[in-house]
Amino acid sequence: MPLQKISEFDTDYHNTIEGNDIKGMGVYVQGTDEKIGTVNDAVVDDQGEFRYLIVDIGFWIFGKKVLLPVGKSRIDSTANRVYVVGITREQAENLPEYQEHTTLDYDYEEQVRGGYRTPSVESSAALASTVGRTTPSPDNYTYAHDADLYDVSAHEDQTFKLYQERLVANKQRRKSGEVSISKHVETETARVAVPVEKERVVIERVTPQDAGKVVSAEATDFDEGEVAHIDLYEEVADIHKEAFLREEVKVQKVVDKETVEAQETIRREELDVNTDGTRIENKTDRG
Repeated sequence: MPLQKISEFDTDYHNTIEGNDIKGMGVYVQGTDEKIGTVNDAVVDDQGEFRYLIVDIGFWIFGKKVLLPVGKSRIDSTANRVYVVGITREQAENLPEYQEHTTLDYDYEEQVRGGYRTPSVESSAALASTVGRTTPSPDNYTYAHDADLYDVSAHEDQTFKLYQERLVANKQRRKSGEVSISKHVETETARVAVPVEKERVVIERVTPQDAGKVVSAEATDFDEGEVAHIDLYEEVADIHKEAFLREEVKVQKVVDKETVEAQETIRREELDVNTDGTRIENKTDRG
């Protein structure tokens, strides 16, 4: 049954025990305000069961640390105290000292247990040995052999912790989509009408009022060749393409906020008390 400190068994033990660290709790004699030391650490077995508290009993014996079986302690997390059940200063003086390099094997545990065992328990073990009954050994020993040292339910005064579950809401950022923006060219046929002007010559021949009248030889000028010269002009449509800025497109991200609601079934422990007709008194420090 290998033993190890709680931090070696579970590095995240603070969260496992709801953040109530037993380390640093004051150790007091049960029923009094006499402080005898401070919890230095806790020792668990390979199943994670609490077996010992490492207690610095500096208030009794300077600089000495001992192992306190959990069955000899009562933890009051409300008062942040550990009460020692049925241990005297004389017993503490006779307990083997615990040091950081101490090997927590069966032999060392037997020395510890021997300091806490009552004479009646030791004599019963001796009697069992004399009549041929099996006595505990490293191979067959279980902590049930010393239930008074390890069974916390054997206390008359007990503290129960009632737990309940609660919903914890957190947020995680994840990629929900992707938008790619590009340009392409569309073509269409455009039509435009441009009015243009063209010059032309109109020749109008008319009969004068004095037609047929005889004129003198001097007035006549029979000649050949160009009589008049007129330049003709016309407008030609000049149609070409030119590019211009039509619009601007601005791309940006905006954050829309919404509330997401979730529903889950949570559990809560409630205390059931069977009084069997016995009158009891309920006390609570909850507001």
